[in-house]
Amino acid sequence: MQFSVETTGNIDRKMTVAVPAQQIDQEVEKRLKGMAGRVKIDGFRPGKVPFTVVKKRYADSVRYEVVEKLLGSSFQDAANQEKLRVAGLPEIDLKTMEEGKDLEFVASFQVYPDVVIAGVETLSITRPIAEIADADLDKMIDVIRKQNQEWNDVERAAAVGDMVNVDFDGSVDGEAFEGGAAQDYSVELGAGRMLKDFEEGLVGMKAGEEKTIDVAFPESYHAENLKGKTAQFKLTLKKVRESVLPEVNADFITKFGLDGGSVDEFRAEVKKNMQRELDNAIKSQLKQQVMDGLSDLHTIDIPKALVTDEIRYVRDEFSQNTGSKPDNIPDELFAPQAERRVKLGLIVGEVIRQNSLQRDPARVEAMLETVAASYEDPQELKDYYRSNRQAMQTIEAAVMEEMIVDWVMEKATVTDEPRDFDSVMNPKKPEQAQA
Repeated sequence: MQFSVETTGNIDRKMTVAVPAQQIDQEVEKRLKGMAGRVKIDGFRPGKVPFTVVKKRYADSVRYEVVEKLLGSSFQDAANQEKLRVAGLPEIDLKTMEEGKDLEFVASFQVYPDVVIAGVETLSITRPIAEIADADLDKMIDVIRKQNQEWNDVERAAAVGDMVNVDFDGSVDGEAFEGGAAQDYSVELGAGRMLKDFEEGLVGMKAGEEKTIDVAFPESYHAENLKGKTAQFKLTLKKVRESVLPEVNADFITKFGLDGGSVDEFRAEVKKNMQRELDNAIKSQLKQQVMDGLSDLHTIDIPKALVTDEIRYVRDEFSQNTGSKPDNIPDELFAPQAERRVKLGLIVGEVIRQNSLQRDPARVEAMLETVAASYEDPQELKDYYRSNRQAMQTIEAAVMEEMIVDWVMEKATVTDEPRDFDSVMNPKKPEQAQA
């Protein structure tokens, strides 16, 4: 075999390969002879088919199989000789494959880029520092009470915070529209799950009352036929119910597996869970800053094949998270996230290699304990992870990410920033912070 490699870009390569005809012919002959004693052809006894007949019937298909195999093996052998780290499958341009002639083809491909780790000492990381105040704990307990609230019927007019049952029938310019009507529909007033005009129109109504209201649909509404339109809704209020929050007493506490637990023990348990969530939120924000910093520090040529593969994973995750099949969504919409993942994977991989970082079994076990602690049966979850190699790899990968974060933070400039619990747990998005 003869080959040559041409550099056509930073990570782009072109390989020209020629495989001697003799090598191909010998392999074809070998396979055909191996078939001669096994093939069945009408008019011949099994195992007695003349080789000339076998060759005439099967030579073309066997040659195709041999050439197909040689395309891959010869390319891989040449890449190994040149010590090329090929990223993805090559594009093959077959020049000749005629019998009696050398097999010639040109393979266009990309290689993994050489990643030079930039000085992470220039990074500035802000580390949130927060404690759980009594007011934060009281607020969380109120949230838990609201999650376990009951709804009691009342005879008064509906107010914000009530749950109402309503029949409604909507139309635009006198024409009904899809999804514009329902019977005995439950609406929690003030929850913002319905359009503002619709909820406000229900406030003040009593059971049995009817009225018609105007409801303005925003320009950003998801239904194209309703964007910017004003609809008329005929409302018939069926029922008004008010929220009744449970008292934090022994009966309430027992629902959370604290049999005989006191209010103090319940508060301690809630605070422990809040602390775990707070720690995770801080870790997540630090990781985000570190990964953003590493990405911004490096300019890397990213192999297209790796991005294409990653887009499939991003698409699958989107499907699992939303319960939909995004088959009609173009790859371009998933590409930015896929490119970022590939880029960070290349950077992190080089950091791991250069610093000989290895997973720490103690940290893996500690993270598994942390993950399991939030489940009703922690031991069952730990047993599942330990018996499922793929699931355990997700824990090990998360630990390795933590080690990368630690490595960066040891070198970067880290500034502690005192924050309250709520601002750490519910950080504002950039556009919210500027508003």
